Amino acid sequence: MPIPSDPNMLLSFVNLKLRDYYSSLDAMCDDLDVSRAEIVEKLQGIGYSYQKERNQFV
Repeated sequence: MPIPSDPNMLLSFVNLKLRDYYSSLDAMCDDLDVSRAEIVEKLQGIGYSYQKERNQFV
Protein backbone atom coordinates (compact mmCIF):
# COMPACT_ATOMS: atom_id res chain seq x y z
CA MET A 1 0.00 0.00 0.00
CA PRO A 2 1.56 3.29 -1.04
CA ILE A 3 1.71 6.01 1.57
CA PRO A 4 0.83 9.62 0.72
CA SER A 5 3.69 11.75 -0.58
CA ASP A 6 2.16 15.07 0.51
CA PRO A 7 3.43 15.77 4.05
CA ASN A 8 0.06 16.96 5.37
CA MET A 9 -1.75 13.91 4.00
CA LEU A 10 1.06 11.73 5.32
CA LEU A 11 0.58 13.19 8.80
CA SER A 12 -3.11 12.33 8.78
CA PHE A 13 -2.50 8.86 7.35
CA VAL A 14 0.26 7.98 9.82
CA ASN A 15 -1.56 9.26 12.90
CA LEU A 16 -4.71 7.36 11.90
CA LYS A 17 -2.74 4.14 11.43
CA LEU A 18 -0.91 4.62 14.73
CA ARG A 19 -4.14 5.36 16.58
CA ASP A 20 -6.22 2.54 15.12
CA TYR A 21 -3.84 -0.26 14.14
CA TYR A 22 -0.29 -0.05 15.50
CA SER A 23 1.30 0.14 18.93
CA SER A 24 4.40 1.94 17.65
CA LEU A 25 5.90 3.71 14.66
CA ASP A 26 8.40 0.87 14.21
CA ALA A 27 5.60 -1.72 14.11
CA MET A 28 3.76 0.30 11.47
CA CYS A 29 6.87 0.79 9.33
CA ASP A 30 7.77 -2.90 9.52
CA ASP A 31 4.25 -4.01 8.61
CA LEU A 32 3.80 -1.53 5.76
CA ASP A 33 7.43 -1.95 4.60
CA VAL A 34 8.11 1.79 4.64
CA SER A 35 11.13 3.78 5.77
CA ARG A 36 10.83 5.14 9.30
CA ALA A 37 13.57 7.69 8.57
CA GLU A 38 11.74 8.96 5.48
CA ILE A 39 8.47 9.44 7.38
CA VAL A 40 10.20 11.16 10.31
CA GLU A 41 12.16 13.46 7.97
CA LYS A 42 9.10 14.42 5.92
CA LEU A 43 7.00 15.19 8.98
CA GLN A 44 9.79 17.10 10.70
CA GLY A 45 9.82 19.25 7.57
CA ILE A 46 6.35 20.51 8.48
CA GLY A 47 7.08 20.84 12.18
CA TYR A 48 5.94 17.48 13.57
CA SER A 49 7.89 14.93 15.58
CA TYR A 50 7.02 11.47 16.83
CA GLN A 51 6.15 11.20 20.51
CA LYS A 52 6.52 7.61 21.64
CA GLU A 53 4.43 8.15 24.79
CA ARG A 54 1.46 9.33 22.73
CA ASN A 55 2.23 7.10 19.74
CA GLN A 56 1.60 9.94 17.34
CA PHE A 57 3.19 12.84 15.54
CA VAL A 58 2.51 16.17 17.23
